Amino acid sequence: MKRKALIAAAAIAVLVFVLIVLLRPTATVAAVVSGRAVKAVPGSVTVQAEFAMELKSEIGGRIVKSELDIGSKVSAGTILAQIDTGDLALEMEKTEADYEAAKNRIGVGSAIQLDLETARESLENFERLTKTGNYPPAELEKQRRLVRQIEQKLALEKVANKQLIDGYENTLKVQHRQLDKMTITAPFEGIVSAVFARPGDLIGSNASIATLISTSRTVEAKISQEDFADIKLGQKATVRFLGRENDTYTAEVVQILPTAEAETQRYLVHLVVKCPPEVLVPGLTGEVNIIVGERAAKALVPRRALFGNNIYAVQNGRVQLRKVEVGYVSLNIAEITKGLEPGDLVVVEELDKFRDGDRVRTELVK
Repeated sequence: MKRKALIAAAAIAVLVFVLIVLLRPTATVAAVVSGRAVKAVPGSVTVQAEFAMELKSEIGGRIVKSELDIGSKVSAGTILAQIDTGDLALEMEKTEADYEAAKNRIGVGSAIQLDLETARESLENFERLTKTGNYPPAELEKQRRLVRQIEQKLALEKVANKQLIDGYENTLKVQHRQLDKMTITAPFEGIVSAVFARPGDLIGSNASIATLISTSRTVEAKISQEDFADIKLGQKATVRFLGRENDTYTAEVVQILPTAEAETQRYLVHLVVKCPPEVLVPGLTGEVNIIVGERAAKALVPRRALFGNNIYAVQNGRVQLRKVEVGYVSLNIAEITKGLEPGDLVVVEELDKFRDGDRVRTELVK
């Protein structure tokens, strides 16, 4: 009987121990590892269209054709809208007819030229008569003045004819230029984001008909004043966008603007982000970490294990609150320079559930 009682007591003790262990909370932990520590400067990012433009018509008129649809992608030189050219075509037809008539009229010859030839022949005859004494010198001089007057009239006629022809040619150039302006084309590759005029609409000169945004994107990062000094061209970075927190993209610093925003006193840096083009939607925001330093580290932990300069370690099934010294910090990983050793386990999830001294079971994450 005594033996049975001992066995029963032992079984109960084992059961109680198992229940105590099973009832302990589970702490999700990660192992401290050695590796490369990265110092990263944090900032916020915003995706900007490189530029946007309101398409305007320099010439007023009625739109007779349009390829403008919100969201459609267009290439540089694509015809987007056509303004009615009927009235201008009639004007050009009249100008061309007048131009041809003027050239034909000039081609016929000048009556003044004939008068000049007659006057010169008369002058030669009067000069011979004067030499023989049969014509007074004063009359000869009058004849010479007459020839000079006709020469002047002929020269003025040539100037007027040239001015007339040049005027018609210039008018035709202006009309052809107006004709070109009535065909509105895309000045660059982009996407139509707004449409203000449709076929049949009568618009005035300089009226907006659509907004076109470029397909190229600028990812603008804002960096605090105290971190800006470490930023250099060519530095690598990691970017996460709002709504895509599970996706991390690599990036590179390609431009550093030398002035700070007046409102925030944060400096602007432009990035090239390696990601699918459809991800970079204008207005999309997120966060960036620009790598400004790297070194070998003895102890690395997930950044989410830190709260301030503290961390929860788990040793022999018991939680230990440890004060640590933090070195380089990147987007996901933190360097611990004092307070942890490789192989130590640290709590990485639901830190608010634990206190120093708690007994826990552990679940290791990689």
